[in-house]
Amino acid sequence: MKKQFLFLLILFGVLLVSSKGYPQLKKRVAVFTFEDKTDQSYYWWDGRSPGDGMADMLTTDLVKSGKYVVIERSEIARVIEEQQLGQAGLVTAQSAAQMGQLLGVELAIMGAVTEFGFSRGGTGTRIGGLRVGVNNQSATVAVDVRFVNTTTGEIIAADNVRKEESSGGFGVSTPEFGFNNRNDFDNSIVGKATRAAIDEIIDLVEQQMQVLPWEGKIILVRDNTIYIKPGSDAGVQVGDEFVVYAKGEELIDPDTGISLGSVETRVGMIEVTGIVSGGQAAIASIKTGSGFKVGDFVRFQ
Repeated sequence: MKKQFLFLLILFGVLLVSSKGYPQLKKRVAVFTFEDKTDQSYYWWDGRSPGDGMADMLTTDLVKSGKYVVIERSEIARVIEEQQLGQAGLVTAQSAAQMGQLLGVELAIMGAVTEFGFSRGGTGTRIGGLRVGVNNQSATVAVDVRFVNTTTGEIIAADNVRKEESSGGFGVSTPEFGFNNRNDFDNSIVGKATRAAIDEIIDLVEQQMQVLPWEGKIILVRDNTIYIKPGSDAGVQVGDEFVVYAKGEELIDPDTGISLGSVETRVGMIEVTGIVSGGQAAIASIKTGSGFKVGDFVRFQ
């Protein structure tokens, strides 16, 4: 019995050491505008397409969760324009990975809204432009969403999220379906279906983030001082130690021409000694190794 207890204690210690990390670190994510594949019959309350609206809604909710560093949509648009990597809604997995690396994020989210609308049924009498009687309404919102590992360019997960809401009762309804403001949208059945879809996508993001490794990057080397991103905005603290890897030759699939990652070489280890004002970068000293350069990757191990 004592031997079994000692074995379990040793095993727990091994697992604790092997899982060493910095739980305060936040991974970074970019949400690209969702392509709109609906019939364009319905729009967000401010005139935008459902694809734009849902991408903004997802971005806002990820920020409010406090679990991630979320890149601003304006910054994503700037990179798309500068790098000429495709217009919003036409981003491919490969270009999303490329932009993700430029933005310094681990995960890129892209997708397409395939359903966004409602149907109305029931019985009653039409008086002028109004229908009076028993009204049955249902709304459907569906999104094809994909998650891209920006380091490898691989689509690590894809899913179809489809939500329905319905309501019914005696009342008066109009032939048009629209929203004057955010409150109208949130209280509508299509708004509730949209909220349910976003909540499910948030759960999917969390699942992917749990298995995706945290990664930083060297942005400046000055003598024996290393500057890395991110900084305290992503939870990096003084005393954190990281392993640095240099990116080697690109591995290109000869059949598709798509990058499959690259050969990496361990350069050495660094320790964070300070945080740059503003919190977006950190200062580190070299513990082991040499040959550090801008663009090298910073990881746990």
